[in-house]
Amino acid sequence: MEQEVVEGSVEAVTYYNSETGFCVMKITPTQYQLSPRGQAVTITGVMPEVQPGEAVKVFGNWENNPRYGLQFRAQILTRVLPATEEGIRRYLGSGLVRGVGKRIAERIVDHFGLATLEILNAPDVEDRLREVRDVGRHRAQSIAAAWREQREIADVMVALQTYRVSTALAVRIYRHYSERGVSPLQVIQTDPYQLSRDIHGIGFKTADSIARNLGLPLDSLERVQAGLLYALESAISDGHVYLPASMLLQKGAELLEMDNPPLLERGLRELVLMGDLKTRELPDEEAPGTLLQAVYSPVNFFSEQGIVRELDRLVDVAESRLADWIRTPAPRLSQLISQKTAQHGITLSPEQAEGVRTALQNKVSILTGGPGTGKTTTLRALIHMLDLAKVRYRLASPTGRAAKRLSEATERSASTIHRLLGFAPGGFTFNQENPLETDFVVIDEASMLDIHLFYALLRAIPDHAHLLLVGDVDQLPSVGAGDVLRDLISSASCPVIRLATIFRQASGSLIIQNAHRINQGHNPDLSNQGTDFFFFGAEEPETAAKLLVEVVQERIPRRFGYDPIDDVQVLAPMYRTLIGVNALNEALQAALNPPGRRAERRLAGELFRVGDKVMQTRNNYEKEVFNGDIGRVHSLDLVNQKLTIAFEGTHVAYDWGEADQLTLAYACSVHRAQGSEYAVVVVPVMTQHFMMLQRNLLYTAITRARQVVVLVGTRKAVAIAVKNDQVARRYSGLRALLRPGRPTGL
Repeated sequence: MEQEVVEGSVEAVTYYNSETGFCVMKITPTQYQLSPRGQAVTITGVMPEVQPGEAVKVFGNWENNPRYGLQFRAQILTRVLPATEEGIRRYLGSGLVRGVGKRIAERIVDHFGLATLEILNAPDVEDRLREVRDVGRHRAQSIAAAWREQREIADVMVALQTYRVSTALAVRIYRHYSERGVSPLQVIQTDPYQLSRDIHGIGFKTADSIARNLGLPLDSLERVQAGLLYALESAISDGHVYLPASMLLQKGAELLEMDNPPLLERGLRELVLMGDLKTRELPDEEAPGTLLQAVYSPVNFFSEQGIVRELDRLVDVAESRLADWIRTPAPRLSQLISQKTAQHGITLSPEQAEGVRTALQNKVSILTGGPGTGKTTTLRALIHMLDLAKVRYRLASPTGRAAKRLSEATERSASTIHRLLGFAPGGFTFNQENPLETDFVVIDEASMLDIHLFYALLRAIPDHAHLLLVGDVDQLPSVGAGDVLRDLISSASCPVIRLATIFRQASGSLIIQNAHRINQGHNPDLSNQGTDFFFFGAEEPETAAKLLVEVVQERIPRRFGYDPIDDVQVLAPMYRTLIGVNALNEALQAALNPPGRRAERRLAGELFRVGDKVMQTRNNYEKEVFNGDIGRVHSLDLVNQKLTIAFEGTHVAYDWGEADQLTLAYACSVHRAQGSEYAVVVVPVMTQHFMMLQRNLLYTAITRARQVVVLVGTRKAVAIAVKNDQVARRYSGLRALLRPGRPTGL
């Protein structure tokens, strides 16, 4: 069938899937065969991401959709410059050019007409723009600079449009290299693998596709090394600290689709020689008595090594401001703790008193236990003892929400670890050269610690200070690399106090009862007889998704009075499927913040609307926002290309090119909810999530709720999750490096 062409201006992008590239958009055609002039045409197909206002030429064919009527099925989409005054006016005023809104766009086009684009590309553009009413010297300069940037970004997008690179990524590529005096197009055309090393969001497969199209040899050493680096980076993003060399070579071969062991081994060997990778021998836990070669990224290697060194430093230095209590016999100190805390109305169980004593008499210790076992009470007792001893102490947690909860529970100031250490773009203010002025550090939600944050923390703790880590080791491990709390406990390198008794005030909560049932391998009570734990059955994903939206939007607010956006959090095991994070975010956005008069914009493949609930997805030290922080979209400035998010206590502005740091957060993964607590948690539990139905995942999800838990799905899926106690192994050397007889040479 011969292809037809539709050319025009994009009116709206009604759907875009950033994973597949499938898009549904409406354009107003300037020339075509079948529709009356000016009538919007629906275009569907796999296409690069475009924005309203852009001029496009689409090649494809007309088809009659039984449900939606006449549509144009796209095969190829290319960006073009608009050819009519109305198209130019719409293009300039769409927000694509920073600083140019509809009013200024109209004045520019009214003045220059069809010559507008020619004028904007002219050497004397700044002088010519000053001919336009209300455009002075400063505005002319900013418009000219924004136009140049937009055209150069467009060149990058044209070069990458075959590979479904988003606008946000194109902007980041342009700015990353332009700020360093390097041509982005030159990098794309001569060393595309550099993109995967330099640009977050450009993976090896995209870079490899570019390289193949450029005709670069498939057996080049550069390609092999890029593939090995990407394979290791992918494993690190899954939480591994290292990979065994044999596994890395296998993953590299699969990624590269290559059966050439000598070339792969050479690539690995040269990466180690160049310092791009580090190796060490470690005991092979799967083959006791043998060693494996562990391959690390340099930052992981030095962080893990540094943790061991810093823990040794703290433990080996006998100095402490609590020396008198350290020398006190344990039974006598335990008795003193019970007496002194009782004076403040705190009654401790023997194991809680033992937890306080252990923290006071050891430089490094761990307190662990499930919900309702009295970790907070133990902390409050410890703080009273520290007050009694008149020592300085600091309380911190990995996330802002956890720090706020810690502060409320202890009635003392608490901060995030990043704030405690004095975060800065170049590193932390407090470190081994400038240690914290404190005698005791308490870290809550320690299961969230990855090796990098833990290393930074240890470096800042002075020789004489104590460190207490508090957390639930049965929860999911950190999002970042490592399994710090579990490794420390299993290494037996420091004293560990386990709290196991559920106290009476917590025993009436079905949330806590069910959490412990699940953790012990027993099915939870799904009878709906309690007041805080509910189960709604749904066999099919479509039914479950609709029911979940109804529960969040109507049932919970009606029954309990909670706000469906601020108080309710949906936690899903997976991102994909009809009942996964991505689909649920779209459904909940449509239900809770529907389109209307509020400004909206599709950025980085995701539709953001004023009022939306969003989450920061990676640490940004310059903006002082961190992975997992939740806020609301406060404003969208279409003229200056700014997105402002209201986080708790502050407003943070993002350029559109930075929007890929954000994602909708009506629903999020259970991993991303670590350390957070919500009034109400809603969890879809379906057999479609089979690969992620794990005991510790379900346990972590329901323990995020303060007041109400609602499960939506099938009893079979719940039972599968409870039965599956297999904790996914993370390759980490910390356990071996901390044990007696550990490898030397640190």
